[in-house]
Amino acid sequence: MRRTTQIGCACGQTRLEVQGSPILVSECLCNSCRAAAGRLATLPGAKNTLTSYHATPAAEYRKDRVHILSGAENLKEFRLSPTAGSRRVVATCCNTPMFLEMKGAHWLSLYLHLWPEAQRPKAELRTMTSDLADRSGLPADMPNLKTHTVAFYGKLLAAWIAMGFRNPKIAVGGTIDV
Repeated sequence: MRRTTQIGCACGQTRLEVQGSPILVSECLCNSCRAAAGRLATLPGAKNTLTSYHATPAAEYRKDRVHILSGAENLKEFRLSPTAGSRRVVATCCNTPMFLEMKGAHWLSLYLHLWPEAQRPKAELRTMTSDLADRSGLPADMPNLKTHTVAFYGKLLAAWIAMGFRNPKIAVGGTIDV
């Protein structure tokens, strides 16, 4: 039997269950993740989800291993622009960013702040550090990769193969503008 973990928004109305271990746990420093986090932090009651060095920590999970337990009606999508391929999904009950979904992806990047601190998965690497003007302020506690690596994509491909090349859809109830 696979281990399950319940995670959720700040107020507890929107709850997810994840099964098993993540594909990967990382911190992204790309321009779009940093811009989106900055804009989402301006929502009423929202908290800044970036680390002190402006990374977005997330656990990549297969979509078929993420289940909405409660609060589905609170989930709304945010896109950096109308044509953006990726969307961030926010629980509007308390304006907690929940996850990032890339267009066509078979995985979700679940934001690490959803886990209680004692259960929070540990990041294995930082990626997209090449988007930073100055990388010298990054901690040296894990690899600080300039881009995504072949190993990164290999883990995602292995997960997709294990899913039988399926890509479950995650429905949300509308959009938010920030």
